[in-house]
Formats: sequence, structure tokens, C-alpha cells
Amino acid sequence: MQVFTPADVTRHATNKYLSVLVAAKYARVLNEFPRHGSKPGEKKLTTRALEDLSGGDIEYRVVPRRRAPGE
Repeated sequence: MQVFTPADVTRHATNKYLSVLVAAKYARVLNEFPRHGSKPGEKKLTTRALEDLSGGDIEYRVVPRRRAPGE
């Protein structure tokens, strides 16, 4: 089992909390793609997402939250 340290994932994100959020959302995107059964030795989606994030393969941008009128 591969272990990801906060230093591994924060190389391509501003902090460890943001990096976990980005990896989780990317894992959800990966889950939407069709898979034809699970193959032996296939990595979990969260592991793939963390590998891609720590490798710099995921591009993301932070969009500021819009406030509703009257807030």
C-alpha cells in the first residue's frame, strides 16, 4: 500500500486540506467513467487520484464562492 504524506500532495496544491478536496473531487470524476469489472491489482480511485495529484497531472483552479443577494 502506498502512503501519501502531506508534503507529497502539497507540492502541487497550496495546502493539505485543499489537496485532499481536489483529490476527492477527482476521484468522483474517475468514478463516473465506465469500468468493465475490477481487474486484479487495480488501484482504488482515491489512490489513483492522489497519485495524479502528487505527480502534477491534475490541473485545477479555485473559484471564489458567490454570495447570495442579501448576505
